Formats: sequence, structure tokens, C-alpha cells
Amino acid sequence: MRLLECNSTGEFSLTKDFVGDDVPRLYAILSHTWGADTEEVTFKDLMDGTGKSKAGYDKIRFCGEQARSDGMRYFWVDTCCIDKSNNNELSEAINSMFRWYRNAAKCYVHLSDVSQPTLDANDEFNQRLWESDFRKSRWFTRGWTLQELLAPASVEFFSKEGEKLGNKESLKRHICEITGIPVKALQGSLLSDFSVTERMLWADKRETTRKEDKAYSLLGIFDVYMPLIYGEGREHAFKRLRELIEKASKGIKREDFSVAFSLSDVSDIEHFVAREEELAEMHRTLSGDGSRRAVVLHGLGGIGKTQLTVAYAKRHKDSYSAVFWLNIKDEDSLKQSFAKAARQILREHSSASRLSSVDMKENLDEVIDAVKAWLSLPNNTRWLVIYDNYDNPKLPGNTDPAAVNIRKFLPESYQGSIIITTRSSQVKIGHPIQVGKLKDVRDSLQILSYASGRECDINDPDAVDIAQKLDGLPLALATAGAYLDQVSTSFSDYLRLYSASWLKLLQMSPEVTSYENRALYSTWQLSFDHVKLLNELSAKLLQLWAYFDNEDIWFELLRHGKSSDPEWVSRLTDDELSFNQAMRVLCNHGLAEVDTSSEDRTESIGYKIHSCVHSWTIHVLNQQWDYGMAGLALRCVGSHVPDNKSQKFWVTQRRLVQHVARCSYFISKGLVQEESMEWTMYNLGLLYADQGKLDEAEKMYQRALQGYEKAWGPDHTSTLGTVNNLAVLYADQGKLDEAEKMYQRALQGKEKAWGPDHTSTLGTVNNLAVLYAYQGKLDEAEKMYQRALQGKEKAWGPDHTSTLDTVNNLGLLYAYQGKLDEAEKMYQRALQGYEKAWGPDHTSILGTVNNLGLLYKSQGKLDEAEKMYQRALQGYEKAWGPDHTSTLDTVNNLGLLYASQGKLDEAEKMYQRALQGYEKAWGLNHTSTLDTVNNLGLLYVAQGKLDEAEKMYQRALQGKEKAWGPNHTSTLGTVNNLGLLYVDQGKLDEAEKMYQRALQGYEKAWGPDHTSTLDTVNNLGLLYADQGKLDEAEKMYQRALQGYEKAWGPDHTSTLDTVNNLGLLYASQGKLDEAEKMYQRALQGKEKAWSPNHTSTLDTVNNLGVLYASQGKLDEAEKMYQRALQGYEKAWGPDHTSTLGTVNNLAVLYKSQGKLDKAEKIYQRTAREREGYSSRRFRRR
Repeated sequence: MRLLECNSTGEFSLTKDFVGDDVPRLYAILSHTWGADTEEVTFKDLMDGTGKSKAGYDKIRFCGEQARSDGMRYFWVDTCCIDKSNNNELSEAINSMFRWYRNAAKCYVHLSDVSQPTLDANDEFNQRLWESDFRKSRWFTRGWTLQELLAPASVEFFSKEGEKLGNKESLKRHICEITGIPVKALQGSLLSDFSVTERMLWADKRETTRKEDKAYSLLGIFDVYMPLIYGEGREHAFKRLRELIEKASKGIKREDFSVAFSLSDVSDIEHFVAREEELAEMHRTLSGDGSRRAVVLHGLGGIGKTQLTVAYAKRHKDSYSAVFWLNIKDEDSLKQSFAKAARQILREHSSASRLSSVDMKENLDEVIDAVKAWLSLPNNTRWLVIYDNYDNPKLPGNTDPAAVNIRKFLPESYQGSIIITTRSSQVKIGHPIQVGKLKDVRDSLQILSYASGRECDINDPDAVDIAQKLDGLPLALATAGAYLDQVSTSFSDYLRLYSASWLKLLQMSPEVTSYENRALYSTWQLSFDHVKLLNELSAKLLQLWAYFDNEDIWFELLRHGKSSDPEWVSRLTDDELSFNQAMRVLCNHGLAEVDTSSEDRTESIGYKIHSCVHSWTIHVLNQQWDYGMAGLALRCVGSHVPDNKSQKFWVTQRRLVQHVARCSYFISKGLVQEESMEWTMYNLGLLYADQGKLDEAEKMYQRALQGYEKAWGPDHTSTLGTVNNLAVLYADQGKLDEAEKMYQRALQGKEKAWGPDHTSTLGTVNNLAVLYAYQGKLDEAEKMYQRALQGKEKAWGPDHTSTLDTVNNLGLLYAYQGKLDEAEKMYQRALQGYEKAWGPDHTSILGTVNNLGLLYKSQGKLDEAEKMYQRALQGYEKAWGPDHTSTLDTVNNLGLLYASQGKLDEAEKMYQRALQGYEKAWGLNHTSTLDTVNNLGLLYVAQGKLDEAEKMYQRALQGKEKAWGPNHTSTLGTVNNLGLLYVDQGKLDEAEKMYQRALQGYEKAWGPDHTSTLDTVNNLGLLYADQGKLDEAEKMYQRALQGYEKAWGPDHTSTLDTVNNLGLLYASQGKLDEAEKMYQRALQGKEKAWSPNHTSTLDTVNNLGVLYASQGKLDEAEKMYQRALQGYEKAWGPDHTSTLGTVNNLAVLYKSQGKLDKAEKIYQRTAREREGYSSRRFRRR
């Protein structure tokens, strides 16, 4: 590297050629744009001493003086420090230049086209002037200056007078807007963090004098080296560059967010006309550094907003890593658009974990969250999302319940580009651009020409008259052109027909007042009249379309073969050819088009009409509401609802959703005759329930029920089927009392109609059992399950999978009741049956394996539990992968197991793995994520990390309040846990507030006698005991005990825990006899329920030891402690905190007995001395 060196007089001269480490550490470097070759000072000029007279010498002098003022002797200028006559030196210099700029202490940018003679901070006009020149500077358009901007850490900008304008940091906003380069790249992030496509885009608009230099100037940007071959041309130079980039990129793992460009969901036109000003304004607004940019295109319906957006997307597709088109005309359409976007992403990025773990057919809300999360990933900043047809926005004053709040559907991270098209000028999301009528009549003539296939000359007065009458409305012009393409009529004849249609519209629909609507409606009426002449079925089909949604009408939807249908419907749907011929006539006249959005379908392709055309069919074409056609549309939609056993039923359901919404509208307004239509209401209810729209489903089921009761009577099987479905719906809504009434009615009716052992009857019996279990009515639930089981065994056989499902449910119930042996038998039977039916590796089996793990954990068989969890985990990992949510559920359960074993480090690893997986798959605030956050809080409590525990509980609480609401039972569970934590922290007042909140919430949600309510009552008893409020504590314990005895029975483990707590309370009150009775009852019950060596049993044994010691029964106390100690050592190991607590109790006992040697050995083992006995209390989480 050859440099220039300043001397003491201010002159400078060339240095020797420095090599390697000899290059001075401090040097400055010049960045500039070259003038004419004759103006720049060359290496030869400096050697000959002939360069001072050239214009370029001033730039060299400026650089030297600036370097000197910054304390540097050396500086470098590309014009004169390279001997360009030496090809080897030139090649080496170009390959080294990025490194030379990167290593420079400062880079001075001399802007010869930006003037700022004197810098006055208060001179705002002068400031704006140079900023305007700065933005237009030629320096930002040259190829070589890209690396000169990016490579150096310090870049300072100077006017042509040498006045400093700022540096790369202070001017970053301007530079980002001018270049489109992200701030992170300007601030020194590794260029390899940016994709090849993105870096190529930075250079796309830059030019170089020599064609090959366009490629050579990017060598440093991509960190590659290649020989220079001037004369090879730009294409060959770029071919060599790309080969080197591809070779260098192999083996480098870099996250790429590219998705193949596709506009399959939107209609495209071959010839786009005009709108260059709007396109330029969109490009200026959306160009930037990757931070959020948004444009709102607003204007009349049919004005061309969508086609303008299509044109922009096609023109600038290479500027974006991905382009997604979302139809936001309503929430259902938008959700389906998100599902398509998710499929697009997964086609290119199958490992996008959160998306890959979401069930596309089940929960579209989760799909939306997953897509938004993907768009919010770090470095995924170059996407474009288009929200089209936002014509019903949620705004103040808009009371339409179907209005959409777009903000719920925007990605959360402030990055990427967004375009919104809307008819409303009140949408304030981004930069507004009004899309108006075409002002230049020549643009209107162009549209007319393309659509009609005719020459439309500016000198043809009739053509100009048509264009002017259609008032620059693209949709009207396209429709008129389509008509002229189909009919051999002259422009003057069309004008005459159009005028007649206009007058007819005035007479028929005087309420159509705007010129724009009259122009559109007159054009469509003219086309419709011609359609009617060509094909009567096409005309009827367009009239019928008013009673459907405007999008996605397909052959099978209309073909349902009801004898009551009009004769023309039978002809229209006689075969697919007849249907398509009728549609083709509409398409040829510009009234309909193929709906390409129905790509993932099981039936034929659909057609759609523009929303403006649809409005015309509703308000003008159908002058009077046709109840017959409304009923026909309802029958078509109702007949086509698939059951959830059909192949890809969810695809057909989603195609129907918008039509169901249209039918629901005229049902609610009384615009259809409901007699004999109850079956359609029932089917609409089924679809709404499957789509998670429970309120809408309830309304449909209620209408269906009323219809069936009127038509068939209250006990007809069709009526009862609706009653059963209403019960399922009420249970899903949490309306448990209403659900029970419906199930009871359905059960009684089915028993009467089908008999008690019919499989349909047994289905309702099973549903009642599930409901009773959920309500805490466990005895009633058991009776229902037993009845369902016996019936299914008789009807299906003992090994049928439906029978085994009930066996598995009985296992769950028994486990909940504390009947662990019976639960184990049920699980084992279910498992063996499933293994026989499905095979040992089927994923359906793994659920029962997991349940067995939970059971073994409850029984204290921790080794067996771990084996079950490990089997389930390995199965899920093999079937679904390590990051699937089912896998993570088992990982979470393993964490619970390890925590109960005292393996707290292993537990934490499991919880952290589950948490990270859930956050990636579901997001930070998903309820599954929050459950694991809650579990981590429990673990941190066990580890004594109380501050960390509080953070986890607070995060879980805030998330659940947001997701479920403050009074949801899951939220209340975390409230209860916070109460437990505050007790551990000694914050007893705060603890009481939490318990009281949880108690009130549970009493409201579950009732005063529900077991969850009683758990909090028990905890309040513990708290009052800690506060010394012993009477209040006893009341709480007695309430909990009576409730548990009623709910669970006297020998349930939860009942026995409260018995144990009462024993502790009596002991603290000095009621030692009552305390002993409680402990003995608890001990006998636990030995029977859990076994003599279960850790819960041992806790009561330890407590009896403490009691005996306080009674002075020291021998009995020692026996209890020894039994507890041996059991804990076997179950937990010698170092578990429970083990050490009992060791400590023994030490205290030995000391009181005067056995000091034994006491000392014990104290050494515990590593801490306690002057007192440690008892075990049972808190309910």
C-alpha cells in the first residue's frame, strides 16, 4: 500500500510501497467522485511534479490538511496512490481496497456537488438547502462509493468548500433513506449477517464508468477475491462474482427469509396504465432501512387500488425477501389469507419451528400468531405485506360488528413494509395516498383499447366521448371494453345504448345519486342485457350471486339436487361443462373472473366478482328481495357443510365460511322463510362450532332446535341431536349448568327413542361423565363412565378403540379421585388395547403412556414414572420432532417429576427446554408457555430463589390475565401460588390478599364446595396459623375438611393432607390428644392410599415424631424419626432437604436425651443446627 505523507510545511509526497505489517496504523483515506480523467491527479503526475495545476489537486490538498488537523501524517487517495499503468498493481489494489478503507482511522467524503460555505447551526434555510443537495449528491449513485461508505468505522462528510456536514452516525437517517441500507450495516454489523440478495440490492441503482467495475466494486462487500479482466463485460464479470460468492457461502449457516414471489391470490391485468406518480410516491415512502414503513391507498371502489398495488409489487419484487397478499375484507377472509401465507413460508422454510408445529386446520388464530412472529424475527426486515380490501375498518362511529381492527393483525416488531388498500380516508396507519380518477383521457383510452382489442385513438370523437362519460373510472372502462370485445357494435352505438341504460337507472333506482356509481351501474346493466341474450343461465347465476358472498362460487356448491329447486338451477348444474360455460360468459363481459385464491381445494375451482359488481347485483339488479333465491342460497350452503370425518373437511368449511356469514345475515334480518329450514340452521351451527365461533353456533343451534321442536316435536331424534350439540357447545363456553340440562334432556330423549344401550345414547352418557368430572361431581361421573363402558363393551367389544377411550377416561377419573390402583388398571388395559390396535409406536398410545407417568408420580413410583415419561418423550421426538408441542408437554412433565425427586438442576433444564420451545412455537404469552413459566416459579421456590420465583409468577399472572381474564381459574391458580410465595417471603398481608382473591374467584367460578376452592381454603388456614390467628385457621381447616370429605371421601389424600394440617394446628394450640388423633387418622389413610413408604406418608410419620417428642414420648419419637429417615433416604437420597430435616429432628431428640455423641454426628451431617423440631405441612398448589 502506497500512501501520501504530509511534511512540516504542509506539502505531501508519495511514500514507499508498504507491505503487510509495515503499513502505518494511523492514516486517513479520501472518498469522492471522479471528474474527467484530465482533471484528476494521477500517480505519474505526482512522480513528474505536474499535477498541481489540475482541478483534482484541491481534493488531495483538502484530504492532507484534514488528516494533519486530525493528527495523522499519512493519507491515501485512489487517483494518485495506485499506478494504474501497472495491471498487477491495479488488480492487487482493487482486491485490497475494501480492507484499506476498513483499516483507515478516518474516511473523508468530499462532496463536490454539495455547497455549504459557512456552517451556521441557526441558519435553518441554509441547513435545508445543503440537506437537499446532500440527498441528490452523485456520490450516492456511484458503485465504488458503496464500500467506501460501509467499510470504514469513521466516515465524515464535507461540502465542496471543505465544511464538515456531519458523520455516518449523525447523518444515518438521511443515508438510510437515500440508500435503503439498514442502520445496523452502517454501524458496523458484519456484512455477512445480510443476505446476498440484500447486499446486491444496495448496489442495484449504482453505476460505474467501466462496465466491469460494477462487479469488481463489490468484491469487498462479499469478502471474495478475483482477477480483473477488463473487456469481459458486465455479465461475465457478475457471473464470475456470483460463482465465487456461492462457493464462499457453502458451509456457512445463515438465516435466509426469502419466499418465492407469487400473486396467485389476486387478479392481475396484462396491461397496467398510468399511475406513475403514485408508484413513485409509494416507492419513496416504502424505501428505508428495514424499519416499519406503511402506505395507505384510499379511493373509490373500482378506482384501481388493487391493480396499483399489484403493479408496485411486480415492479419492486426484487427489493423484498417476501411478498404476502392478505384479503382483509372481513376477519374470515383475512384468517384464511394468513393460512396461505403460512403455507408459503413453510414451503421455503420447513424448519420454521413455530409454524411447523401449528395445526393449520384446527386453530387459525394460532396460525396468525405464528406468521406474525415469523415476520417479527430479528433480521427479517425486508418483507412486504399487503392488506387488500380494508373497506370495513373498526373506526369510531362504525357500529358494524363485522368491522375489522387491522391493528390486531399487524406484526408486532417495528419492521418491514405494509400496503393497505381501503375506500376509507379515515384509516391512519401509515402514509396516505389518494388514488383518484384517471385525469388524462389518453390513459382512459388505453384501458378501453386493451380491454376491447380495438384501436382507440385520441382523434376518434366517439371513443373520447365514451372515455369521458366513464369519467376516468378504470373498472367501468374495463367493463365497457369487455363488452365491445364481445359485440360487433361501433363506439357511437355503444354511446347510444349507454345513454339509454343511464336513463333506465335513473327511473329504476333514483337513490343512486353519485355520478361514479351511475357510470359503473349503467355500464354493468348494458353488459348484463347482452349476457341475458347470450345465455339465460349466466344472467340467472349473476342474480343468484347477490345472495352469496362475492368470492368463491364453485360448481359443487350449487349442485345439491333438491327437487324443489327452480328448473334453471338443474340445467346450470347438470354437469361442470354447463356451469363453466355460464361462468365464461360472465368472465368475457368483465363481470366475473376465476378465483385463484382457492388453490388448496378438494373440489373444482371457484369464481368471484368485484365487490362493487356484487353491490350492484344486490341493490340494482335485484330490485326486490327474492325470498326464493335467498332460500336457494341457504339450501346450497347448508347442504354443502361437510362433517369432520370427510377428507380435508376443514378446506371445504373455510371455503364456506364467508357464504355462511352472508346467509346468517339475511336469516337474522328475517329475509328467508325458515320453515323446513331447520336442518340448514343445524349445519351452519356445526360449521361455526368447528370454526370456534361459539356465539354464532349457539344462535344457529337455537334456531334449529326451535324449528325441529315445531316440526318434529321435542323428542324426535333430530331434535335431540341438536340438543346434544348445544350441550357440547355450552360446555365449551363454560356454561356448565346449561350444558347439564341439555345433556339430561338429550339422554332421556335418546333412551326413549333408541334405547339405553344404543351407541348414540352412550355417546351422550360419556359426554355427561366428562361434564360431571369437570364440575367435580366425581361419583356421578364414575357412574356415567361405567355405564358407557359396559354399553360399549356390549356394542363394540372390549378392545374397540372407542371402548378403550372410555377406559382411559375412567383411569383419569380414578387418578383424580385418588383411587390410584384402579387408575393403574384402567391405564394398563387401555395401553395394552391401543398397542394391539395401533402398534406400540402410534402417537395415540403415547397419551396413555404419559398418563401412566403422571399416575406413577402420584403413587411415589418415581422410577416407573420416569420410564413412562422417557418412553413418551422418545416416541414424540421420533414422531413429531424435538420441538413439537406434544414433545414439549412431556419435557415439562419430566421437569415436574425431577422437581418432586429433588433433582432440581435436572428439573430446571427440562423447564428451560420446554419454555424455550413453547416461546418459539406458541409465543411469549401463550397459555402453554405461561404454565411452564408458572412451573419454573414453583421450582425457584423449591431452590430458595424467591426473587426469581416472584418474577416468574408475576410474568405468568400478567400473561394469564391478558389471555384468560383476571377471573379465569388458570389465572387464579397463579394467584394462589403467589400467595404461597408471599408466605415463604414472610409477606403475610400480601399473601392474604392473594388467597382472598383466589378464594372469591373460585367461589364465583366453581362454587364454595369445589375442590379447587377448598385448596385455597386450606392454604388460608395455613396462613392464619402462621399469623397466630388460630381460631380462624381452625375454621378454614374444618371447612376444607368437610368439603373434601364430601367431595373426595374421608380417605382421599387431599382430605388426609388437611387432617394432617389440623393435627399441626392442634399441636400448636396445645391440644396434643386431638393432634395425635388427627395424625393417626392421616397416617392410616395414607398408608392405605399411598403405601407405608410413600413420601407423603413419611411426612406424617415425621410429624408424629415431633408430637411424641413434645409429649415426652422420646422412644416413640425416635421410632418415628428412624422410620421417616430410612424412607426418605430410600426415596429421595441422603442429601434431599426432607431427609436432612428429619436428620435434624433426630439430632435435637438425641440432644434432649443426653446422647451428645449421636447428636454431634447428626449435626455434622446436616451442616446446620436447628434448635427445634421441623414438621411437615401440606399446601395446595
